[in-house]
Amino acid sequence: MLVSMKAILDDANKNYYGVMAMNSINIEMARGAIMAAQEEHSPVIIQFGPGQMKNHAHMEEMIPIVKELAARVHVPVALNLDHGSDFYVITDCINAGFTNVMFDGSSLPYEENVKRSAVISALAHGVGCSVEGELGHVGQAIDSDDTDTDLYTNPDQAMDFVTRTGVDALAVAIGTAHGAYPKGKIPRLDFKRLQQLKETLKMPLVLHGGSGSGEENLRKAVAGGINKINVATDAFEAAKHGMMEALKENPQSDYMHLCMAAEESVKQFAKAYMRVIGSSGRYIYGEAVSKSHE
Repeated sequence: MLVSMKAILDDANKNYYGVMAMNSINIEMARGAIMAAQEEHSPVIIQFGPGQMKNHAHMEEMIPIVKELAARVHVPVALNLDHGSDFYVITDCINAGFTNVMFDGSSLPYEENVKRSAVISALAHGVGCSVEGELGHVGQAIDSDDTDTDLYTNPDQAMDFVTRTGVDALAVAIGTAHGAYPKGKIPRLDFKRLQQLKETLKMPLVLHGGSGSGEENLRKAVAGGINKINVATDAFEAAKHGMMEALKENPQSDYMHLCMAAEESVKQFAKAYMRVIGSSGRYIYGEAVSKSHE
């Protein structure tokens, strides 16, 4: 069932677990993630960004696919625009049926970020679409410096931002980065800052750059208050690995079987991820299941 991302994350916030938000640029990835959610009794967020929509995950094709797949399962599925920055692209996505849009104004001056985020929140909320904002800077993994804490999200400023914009979830910067980290590098996350953010805001928090962060970091981040974890690079690698393994086993494999192998690999990856971040077993017989906070 297709629902607002707010509905999913409000329950995750209340019951201390994380939800996988997987960038899915074709039917194989979307179906793999959604079927993983069905088998794990977990909510899931399917997302793609403007660049992905331009290159391959065309909105006109992907929205009907996600809606149809969501209608076949008995767990909550949200459709999110990831890292939207262009007003017209964002409003097109709202009008087309996305159940959440993210406005990334993190590179703008603070007051401009507030102003634009507030406008988008008002527009989206008017038609039942929720909104994710971002405050702080999440850079690229290849040149990340997890000692530059000046770029991390400030709790007091975050409170002002949330109050003035009305966003439903906030992406925070605590040490992760987008893309693939250099071999052997695992980021150091500022869990004390995360605790301060959660205690201050008491709302769903988002971790961008979940790929390559390591299971221990992910578990601690969820325990500290992260409710949505963005995953792109690792999901793409899972699809690629599935295809390569299929070719290794049978160099004569045709394209259909390679796509099937990619989908199965993505599904198994997503199922394992859902167990790590605590979303497995949260929706049984169509109802949310509360678990004790550990």
